[in-house]
Amino acid sequence: MRKTVFLLLLTVALCTQARQIKVLAIGNSFSEDAVEQYLWQLAAAQGDTLVIGNAYIPGCPIERHYNNILVDKKEYEYRKVVDGKKTNTKKTGLRQIIEDEAWEIISLQQASHFSGVPQTYEHLQGLKAEVLKFTTNPKAEIIWHLTWAYAHDATHEGFKSYGRNQRNMYEAILNAVRRELPKAGIRHLIPSGIAIQNARKKIGDYLNRDGFHLSYSLGRYTAACTWCEFLTGKSVVGNPYHPETFYRKEARTAQKAAHKAFKTKVL
Repeated sequence: MRKTVFLLLLTVALCTQARQIKVLAIGNSFSEDAVEQYLWQLAAAQGDTLVIGNAYIPGCPIERHYNNILVDKKEYEYRKVVDGKKTNTKKTGLRQIIEDEAWEIISLQQASHFSGVPQTYEHLQGLKAEVLKFTTNPKAEIIWHLTWAYAHDATHEGFKSYGRNQRNMYEAILNAVRRELPKAGIRHLIPSGIAIQNARKKIGDYLNRDGFHLSYSLGRYTAACTWCEFLTGKSVVGNPYHPETFYRKEARTAQKAAHKAFKTKVL
């Protein structure tokens, strides 16, 4: 009898702790790097279930997202991860994507080359307002995805704006976010860029595959760890999931880098 009661209580506790979270990223290739691989598996490994959406246009800045939603321009790829399986619906409008699920969290972000340029955030408040018009969840929260600085040897044209200096770009991103997000009433962010910078201090500047996009293995995993901790509210350190492309020790380094990122005060 005691054993039966214990098992019943344990089942109830596990069900109470486990969550299903619906999250939509309105972004570009940097949101692709962060949410389309590893994130679902990390959450599942700790008992949580995610429904992940990504409204994807490569290199898309805030202004273009804003103009697109105003006229319902159907130029997005709607990437969606449900039960660990990814689908991709092309030529989709942002309004349709937002209305597809009762998203709890909707993230916005700037195109990487503009991320540290405050003047390029002028349509952020308008974009947030338009997104909220089409949400089916009245409790949905608009948050910010803080992206990463380029690798020190990046050849991206946008790197010129930062003197081709990684530290300059990193600080510019933080300063732009501190200045512009309060204007739009955005109070929370996912510090992927800080996590990547933390990991670079431990393993070197080897987390990009082309100087700006994240590496397919440890770079993307570090960003996914950051998202997982933000969404679930659980420390990612010790999470048992990592792909076979790198060792557990490297996974732990990425997890710690992500966890530490939340200790850096931005807003």
